[in-house]
Amino acid sequence: LPMAFRDVNARRHIGLQQLSSLASTGRTFLGPVKSHKFIVDDSTNQSTLICSAVRLIESLDLTSAAGQLLNETIQAQNKEFKTGMSTLLFLVGAWSNAVAECLQQNVPVPAIVSVMSEGLNSCCERVQCLQIPIHDVKKELCSSRVSQKAFESKTGQVGRDGLTNPQSLLCFQRDISAPEEVIPINSSSHQGDDCHFKKCLFSPLAAFGSVASLVKAAGDKSSSVLSGSGVVASSRITQKLTHSRHFSTLGKSHFSSQQGNFQGYLSGPSADPCGCCGLGHLAMALSHGNQTSVKLLQSIAAYQQERAERSGSSQINIAEIVTCCVLGLPESYSCVSPGFVTLVSPEQATVVKHFADKPLRILLMDGDLTEQYRHLGFNTPRNVRTILEHPNPQGGRAGDAWLSRMSDILMTFEVNLVLVKGNVCENFMERCIASRILVIGCVARDVLCAFGEVTGAQAVTYLSQLNASCVGNGAWAELWKASDGRAMDLGELVPARISAGGIPLLTAVLTTALPSKVQLLEDQFWTSLYRLHHALKDGKVFPGGGAVELLCLSHIQVLAEQPERLGNDKAGREFPSPWLAEYKSIVLQALGSGWKRYLSVVLCNTAKASSELEACAAVDHHLQKAAACGSPSAYVLEEFRRGGVFRGGSDPFPDPVTDLKVCDNVAAKTEAWRRALDLVLLVLQTDTEIITGPRRNQLLNSPMSSEFMFL
Repeated sequence: LPMAFRDVNARRHIGLQQLSSLASTGRTFLGPVKSHKFIVDDSTNQSTLICSAVRLIESLDLTSAAGQLLNETIQAQNKEFKTGMSTLLFLVGAWSNAVAECLQQNVPVPAIVSVMSEGLNSCCERVQCLQIPIHDVKKELCSSRVSQKAFESKTGQVGRDGLTNPQSLLCFQRDISAPEEVIPINSSSHQGDDCHFKKCLFSPLAAFGSVASLVKAAGDKSSSVLSGSGVVASSRITQKLTHSRHFSTLGKSHFSSQQGNFQGYLSGPSADPCGCCGLGHLAMALSHGNQTSVKLLQSIAAYQQERAERSGSSQINIAEIVTCCVLGLPESYSCVSPGFVTLVSPEQATVVKHFADKPLRILLMDGDLTEQYRHLGFNTPRNVRTILEHPNPQGGRAGDAWLSRMSDILMTFEVNLVLVKGNVCENFMERCIASRILVIGCVARDVLCAFGEVTGAQAVTYLSQLNASCVGNGAWAELWKASDGRAMDLGELVPARISAGGIPLLTAVLTTALPSKVQLLEDQFWTSLYRLHHALKDGKVFPGGGAVELLCLSHIQVLAEQPERLGNDKAGREFPSPWLAEYKSIVLQALGSGWKRYLSVVLCNTAKASSELEACAAVDHHLQKAAACGSPSAYVLEEFRRGGVFRGGSDPFPDPVTDLKVCDNVAAKTEAWRRALDLVLLVLQTDTEIITGPRRNQLLNSPMSSEFMFL
């Protein structure tokens, strides 16, 4: 087999260089002030706006082996957590550079792999003392909110952010023609069926004034700053942290709320003195500055919280949430609507108008609605190609008989609405529109299940399986209405709302006037939603603002000075002690340099430092103070309680009450660290790149041919 190969494990490790180059493209995604990127398709001249590592990697030309491994790693993180990909991408680049520097210093590869792996494990154990239980987080957020209300009532001060004004919070959608007492989400004859929506209005801002508990970790010296083994709860906050988990002050921008066009759902007296549902404040703490998504999450949490409490669960049910992107409206029109909102053609919209105020018989299809569709279990005979399954002796277009037969089935069972999981035959769609039957394709399985539970419909794979027991009742359809009460007719596609009595399904309607932002808004919403979901699933969160990374750096310094304390000392058992001691400090410092670069870049991106040199000096300053404190974890938590480790000190409007506290997911953050280091060490341990196939001949005639040996 003709092939070409080259040595990649020299001091100038090619795989590590490739990882570093690819990761450098996502540098500006760190922190709250992200730089967006345009991805332009040369073949179509269409562009897309991105601001996430996932979309970036999907758009890059990953022809190298290292690039493909990087893509797989980021996709795995995205599939499991939907957050942490930007951190993962950056640390891959930072640790690739750090490992390359170790190779330049002739550090053996086995020593790099062993010491870095043990060092990361030790850091993950060390930061466990920073974990804050969700119960304490919600309690502290709500109690801080009560303190804020008391402060405002005494001083007459109103929070600087529009979010502190309940009327600026865009919760559930309403029709302006509805009465002022209890405002339904959409004005229709089915308003009563939507009354199960929990009517709750809450403010999204909360001051997380303290850390309720602290488990003192091994390695802390006697706490000379904070008494006891924990941090005393306090509501004092000295500096406003901004819209992200990283070091920035909250902007003075307000929601572009349509006051009078939106109104929250009011309820009776709440047992919660803060007047919120708890999860709303937690969503704000995990939002990292995405205010549009926060508004939607708080609306979702207000509804799902009550249902979760009735069922004895505190989880956010992601299966009951879908999104719909509507073009042509300002982003301030984004809202949460009950039921299923989707985009339909103008012809289908005509059918929807015909259905106004009419109960519909609904059919669910778990597959494609096409003549050629066969489910996965259908095995065709081998070496047999079907030319025509049902010959039509009378002539006519191919498939006419199938179209007529399927239409007759729907008419026989008086089906008005068909939700299809897969694709729908265009000719069949046209015939259904002519018969005033609404057919919606590409519907998620969770949506089908939700409608099946409340309407009694049973999903079928083929229309030929349909019988009376499979058809559900009680659904309805109407055109989705904007906040000003008018139905949207945006030309090519029209938003329609399909619902049924008692359905728990919610649709986050994301509006924008820019087509290139559609994917961006949807990604941001799902990221925020999954952060809240994983926080509830873990039952705990990390303090944000660089607190966890700073403690890791402090711990690395301790390990470098006392290398014999590294983890379970597995590396010490594998290598002779003098040999290991020679390299351990170098490798640990390389590991810590990844987190230090992470913090430095975020400080630069948020304009907290004018250069990486200044940012590194700020990090070193905090490391010195943490070491002098005697208990680095206590120092980090105290700084977090005061408003953030790297908070700025030049805010002209200090507000000790309304400061924000932000949090990070525990499992997502630590798993991003592990995946990043595992990838770097995997590439480090490769020694040869073997190329076969047509590319081998291309390399033979390329300037790079000198790097390869051809066989």
